[in-house]
Formats: sequence, structure tokens, C-alpha cells
Amino acid sequence: MFTPIRKLARALRVPSAAEREMSYLNGARDLVDLEYRQREIDRGVFRRGF
Repeated sequence: MFTPIRKLARALRVPSAAEREMSYLNGARDLVDLEYRQREIDRGVFRRGF
């Protein structure tokens, strides 16, 4: 009975900053790109307020 509600809740959930950062890092094409992305995260690109 609650399964459709749970699926809907998961679909509408906004990813956390940590999940967005991990997804961004996983998209790196090579080590240079990975290091660049890590530096961006260290600068706070994903932690800024809207």
C-alpha cells in the first residue's frame, strides 16, 4: 500500500550536496579532470547557498 508513495517520495527527493559532489567526481574523464573537479569542490562550488 505504501510502496507507490515511497517510490514517489524517492523520485521527488533532492540530492544532498555530498551526493552531487560524488556524482560530479564520478563524471571525471581522466586524472587531470578529477583533480580539477576536486579543487572546485574544495573551493565550495556545491556548498554555496542559493
